[in-house]
Amino acid sequence: MGNGTATADLDVALEKHRTELTGYCYRMLGSSFEAEDAVQDTLVRAWRSYEKFEGRSSLRSWLYRIATNVCLDMLTAGNKRARPMDLTESTPLARAALSPRPDNTWLEPMPDARVLPTVEDPAEAAVAKESVRLAFMAALQQLPPKQRAVLILREVLAWKASEVAELLGTSVASVNSALQRARATLAERADAGPEGAVSDPLDEEQQKLLERYVQAFEGYDMTALTALLHEDAIMTMPPFDLWLRGTADITGFMTTIGASCADSRLLPVQANGLPGFAHYKPDPENGGFSPWAVQILEISDGRITGFHCFLDTQRWFPLFDLPLHLEAEADEIEKGV
Repeated sequence: MGNGTATADLDVALEKHRTELTGYCYRMLGSSFEAEDAVQDTLVRAWRSYEKFEGRSSLRSWLYRIATNVCLDMLTAGNKRARPMDLTESTPLARAALSPRPDNTWLEPMPDARVLPTVEDPAEAAVAKESVRLAFMAALQQLPPKQRAVLILREVLAWKASEVAELLGTSVASVNSALQRARATLAERADAGPEGAVSDPLDEEQQKLLERYVQAFEGYDMTALTALLHEDAIMTMPPFDLWLRGTADITGFMTTIGASCADSRLLPVQANGLPGFAHYKPDPENGGFSPWAVQILEISDGRITGFHCFLDTQRWFPLFDLPLHLEAEADEIEKGV
């Protein structure tokens, strides 16, 4: 076999693992862009050292070992990505101030298509989705890096303890001990607040809830929106550290500081195993609509419990392959909207 063919074959073999490796690195790092960089680094390292790969393990295991090392190196800086409610108390609307924090503070959103490989088994698909949800991702970020790797490999990817021990160059006993400690930390956090429960695919009730949400939001109808929100619903807006709890503060914010979002448009997106929307607000200068946020919704018991708006549109809209401008539709132009 000629060298060019071998190279092309290796490229194809490595590329097959890109989505699942991106999912792994994203869970490890909490950042969409760092995850994609880590996978690129992993594939380059694998390509360069392929001649040393002796085939004692599968290509997949070997790639996970490289990816784990890349992520552990990136995590030595000690940064833990978080959600606003992991860092501060909620702010009453009367004291609401929009103070941004640096990008590397925040847990970042991720399109499902980039991290969830297609799998046949519905149970496996459900676990994969649950393990990229914002609440679980935020909990993972609280674990020390090695525990994080053990928990993801054992609980999410269903590796055996012996396989994880080999990958990390440690003993089965130390893998089991790390897993116990990681589970205990996650169990403590599970009591921290309303956790969204979304069926996969969305059931009829959840679909209707989202349709009503789009109508209420695009119509900026606060009475209708209040009826859809859980009384303890949480609203976040990274890169700002402000977060709000409860329908009165959320709708109060939307009609004061957030009033320019009236007459917005929402396009559905799939992010973090949850329903979401690309939020475009009216663009008075150019006409049509300009990007404002990627919204990710958490749902439980027929209500919206979390309403998370990621505002850095120059980063998020290209990541989700979303246009950076929406034209006004003809009927809106005629009405003078």
